Amino acid sequence: MLQELTIKNFAIISSLHLSFTDGMTALTGETGAGKSIIIDAVSLLAGARSSIEYIRQGSDKCLVEGLFDLPKQADFRVLMEELGIEVDEAGLIVQRDLNSSGKSISRVNGRIVTLANLRRIGQFLVDIQGQNDHQELMHPESHLRLLDSFGDAAFQTVKAKYQKAHQAYVALANQVKKFKQNEQSFAQRIDMLTFQQEEIGNAELEIGEEEKLAEEREKLTNYQKIVDSLSYSYQAMTNEETNALDAIGSASQELQTIASLDQDYENISDNVHSAYYLLQDAVSEIGRQLDQLELDEERLDLVNERLELIHQLKRKYGDSIASILNYYDQISQELLDSDFSGDKLEKLEKELEVKAEKLQQLAEKLQSARRKMAQKLETAIQHELKDLYMENARFEVRFKEINFAVDGIDEVEFYITTNPGEPLKPLVKVASGGEISRVMLALKTIFSKTQELTSIVFDEVDTGVSGRVAQAIADKIYQIGRNSQALCITHLPQVAARADHQLFIRKEVVAGRTVTKVEELTEKARTEEIARMLAGTEITDLTVEHAKELLQLAKK
Repeated sequence: MLQELTIKNFAIISSLHLSFTDGMTALTGETGAGKSIIIDAVSLLAGARSSIEYIRQGSDKCLVEGLFDLPKQADFRVLMEELGIEVDEAGLIVQRDLNSSGKSISRVNGRIVTLANLRRIGQFLVDIQGQNDHQELMHPESHLRLLDSFGDAAFQTVKAKYQKAHQAYVALANQVKKFKQNEQSFAQRIDMLTFQQEEIGNAELEIGEEEKLAEEREKLTNYQKIVDSLSYSYQAMTNEETNALDAIGSASQELQTIASLDQDYENISDNVHSAYYLLQDAVSEIGRQLDQLELDEERLDLVNERLELIHQLKRKYGDSIASILNYYDQISQELLDSDFSGDKLEKLEKELEVKAEKLQQLAEKLQSARRKMAQKLETAIQHELKDLYMENARFEVRFKEINFAVDGIDEVEFYITTNPGEPLKPLVKVASGGEISRVMLALKTIFSKTQELTSIVFDEVDTGVSGRVAQAIADKIYQIGRNSQALCITHLPQVAARADHQLFIRKEVVAGRTVTKVEELTEKARTEEIARMLAGTEITDLTVEHAKELLQLAKK
């Protein structure tokens, strides 16, 4: 139930706070006073799309806030846990903020929620029926949903099991379809991956190999330069005529004779002596290198070929040997995991058959439950229609079997006849606007008893009716108010008189601006307002007496 409603800077409403109670509440007032604006505000709390047109002229933002009783349905508790919203018995606070940039923020108990999740919450809070919402009945594709909403918890469990199985069946069917469609491309990819795996595997690459080969090629390519350099150095230090090494040795011996005379001489002698032995080692190493050097042109060709192979593999598979080997591991794993054989397709098709059999069983169970439920709904609607002065009406739910769909194997359409002796025909083709409205009201009367809806809002659903039909509609809305809170915008005095409470909505001009005001009417004020609804501008004593009579009859 909606307990409190706060509206700020919304359309022509500057600031408004309303308190609601259970039962039936009528909202009345002149056309354009702002009655439907209040319903628009409530719609926002249920997840309706916002618009910057809602923001009051001259304001940067608007706010709508509602306090609702906590819904009793177990599914609501599950949803709150899923969304991480804390709840307590004090109620549920829903808030919508809209600024002039078009940004809308939704909060539930202080927690920001998406618009989609607000809609999920809103379906537990309020059901808004506008004067055009009966058009839902004019679309046969909505009839199945309306029928299913009549189902109890046991039916909803059966439907949920079917939908879960259907989801798994569709997923597997799509997998089989994709497998068949892409079998050729899968095979081509496997061929490509196999070729790549063999090409990289046959190369037997090693980390660091490229650097070693590059160094070896550098040596082989500069063979003559190396030989010449080493030979010249060796000759310079060992030549009989200019033997540098012997000359340094002689110098070292000579310096040793004066080393003891001065510390500086000793340091010079030590350095030359050390240099002599280092040069001796260098000469030996140069000789060894010259003995080992051999121009191997075949080896140079092999090194160049190996480096070219690595270069080609880098162009295809990565910028280094490490990345090539990493790619090799990836495609090897993909090949290991892949199974595009006919055996796998056969296995998938058999699994699909098993799921289809299970789904068929669940579909038949759902179908059976739905047909039994349809019979109960037919009886209940015909009873309600009699109360709405359609006593000759016959209502029927007709089924057509279809292939597996998300809601089962049933296609449903409502049929009706309102005249004795006339055959049943599709509701969408034979019912008038007033009859459609009464059928929808009959449905809402039934659903209010079974669905635990907290609030149902009727926005001028009584348009186009009068007399005893208007009174019957008033009685039905009142009856709905016994099971759910019923808020009703109406221009009919019969409906207003039937309400437990009546709010009067009017426009005033304050400081040059039009604003909407709302007040709950006292018994005397209700009589005056209903008299105005009966007579229009000129209210007579007779009209007032008629208004009093309507209120007294409503009490009885």
